[in-house]
Amino acid sequence: MSEPCIAAMDGGGTKTLLVIARQDSTIVEIRRGAGSNPFDQPLWRSVLENLLGNLPSSLEAVSFGLAGYGESETLRSRQDDVVNSLISVPFFIRNDVDMACTGAFAGKSGILLLSGTGSMAWGTDGHKRQCRVGGWGALFGDEGSAFWIGRKALSLLTEILDGRNTADANFLAPFCEGAGLPKNPELCGPALLEWYASLTHERSSVAALARIVSGMAESGNLTAQRLMTDAADELAAHIKAIRTRFAGITMPWSYAGGTLQSPFLRNAIARQCGAPIKPILPPAGGGLLSAARLAGWNCEPEWIDRLAHNLHESGLSS
Repeated sequence: MSEPCIAAMDGGGTKTLLVIARQDSTIVEIRRGAGSNPFDQPLWRSVLENLLGNLPSSLEAVSFGLAGYGESETLRSRQDDVVNSLISVPFFIRNDVDMACTGAFAGKSGILLLSGTGSMAWGTDGHKRQCRVGGWGALFGDEGSAFWIGRKALSLLTEILDGRNTADANFLAPFCEGAGLPKNPELCGPALLEWYASLTHERSSVAALARIVSGMAESGNLTAQRLMTDAADELAAHIKAIRTRFAGITMPWSYAGGTLQSPFLRNAIARQCGAPIKPILPPAGGGLLSAARLAGWNCEPEWIDRLAHNLHESGLSS
């Protein structure tokens, strides 16, 4: 490809995307790989190397949003080294939630609440002042994340199987059906342990269970709704903490991550924090906007609108 282009990488805990766009905002290519969080993905280097191979010679700038970036000086240095070894054009690296925040508000002030495999909130005044809350990982936190919801669901399931919890028996059958487990309690326990023994990446597999709980909540299952409401309480606390730090500044909130695709969860948060703003751009779009500015391109509102449309048409909706 001879036309000038830019690229953005959205490196999350479960998946990593590389998106390449032309100067007219059309999407040239989308590359997909596994998760690239160095905290729990031992093959993260290979993921980055594979996605960044054979880039167009006309590439002018790249923006990286990498999970875990800036959270450990040791890992940050390793991420910097990998990118430096692979990229010869101007580039910018930051945390993936920072990049998502840029996309959601097109560089203006606001709070981006992320709930995917993990959870974190990122606030900015649209200038130089920034603040992050959460993002401590599964061992210390990640409250309200897909992993957190999946872990709570499994704990509840074992309580029901043991007979320690009889009040939430209505949770058993639909959850087991969604997870591919036997509905019979005597058969479910052994099958659950077999499922656990077969996991190759525990965190991602447990996080995937959140979709089942979310679907049950949308369908009216009261126990699932309680779990999702508990998750909403945890996530709302992230927003409130950032608003306290930015006292006196209007801070709308927006969202990213698969968990927050649940209308039930977003509505439960909205009851405490007000209605969210739909993201202007998806996370990868925030990276493309930053890369375009780094390349010196004209990024007027019309260009951002076209980029949003083209990303949506390419299956990367905000």
